[in-house]
Amino acid sequence: MEGGDPLLFYNLIKLNLMKKELKDKVYTLKGGSAPLCFMLASRHTRRYPLLHFDPETQTNRELRYARNQKSPFVDEQDDNAIVEPIVFEDGVLTVQKHNVALQKFLDVHPANGNKFEERDLAVEAKEELEFLNLEVDALSMAKELQIDMVEMVCRVGLGKDTENISSEELRRDVLIYARNNAEEFLEILDNPKLKLQDFAKRLFNKGHLSTRNNGREIYYNLKNNKKRLLVIPFGEETLSGLIAYFQSDEGLEAYELLQKKCKE
Repeated sequence: MEGGDPLLFYNLIKLNLMKKELKDKVYTLKGGSAPLCFMLASRHTRRYPLLHFDPETQTNRELRYARNQKSPFVDEQDDNAIVEPIVFEDGVLTVQKHNVALQKFLDVHPANGNKFEERDLAVEAKEELEFLNLEVDALSMAKELQIDMVEMVCRVGLGKDTENISSEELRRDVLIYARNNAEEFLEILDNPKLKLQDFAKRLFNKGHLSTRNNGREIYYNLKNNKKRLLVIPFGEETLSGLIAYFQSDEGLEAYELLQKKCKE
């Protein structure tokens, strides 16, 4: 504010901050498990010092929560302060918007961010909305899946052998899976490598391929072909090695042959 009074400018900023819209605030204890009741220190004592460093005065100022005072600082309170306990129930403390004194006190409390924290309800609502939209998308897609894709999701996502399970059971399981694991379900549908993984599992389930030497070697198990297909590289799993082979130029012919066998 060029050519103006710096103190006046500072007071205007402070006034604007004070005019911020009042709102209810929710504070929660950190650390996972929460006691049924937890009492937070509400006044400065020698045993439980409550001090806030004020950058304006370069001093540590004593804190005290008093519902009939406008300031959380002892040096700005009068002699009629009414001190009240601050209690978290089941790890949660809700402070109504009209209780500005308590909100101000908690904002500058030295345990803020360490022992407890303010929940951002708007951010939580946004995250929950995104999750619900994801769940709706997953359920909608699960409902419209063709039976071959239903079976694939069951094999890849749920590890089920789908040969002797009715289509109604499979569709039910896929809907439950989509509801409880929406992101993972959508990833399966959108990931071509997972489709290859399903194809590889079906080859073994249908008996078109077999392994020897503790899964290090894969052989054809067709009526007129019992030759070795490939040797799995050292340190690689059987399925991942087969998938990598199918994705190579060398494995394309075998992939197309085995696809035809699966459709027969």
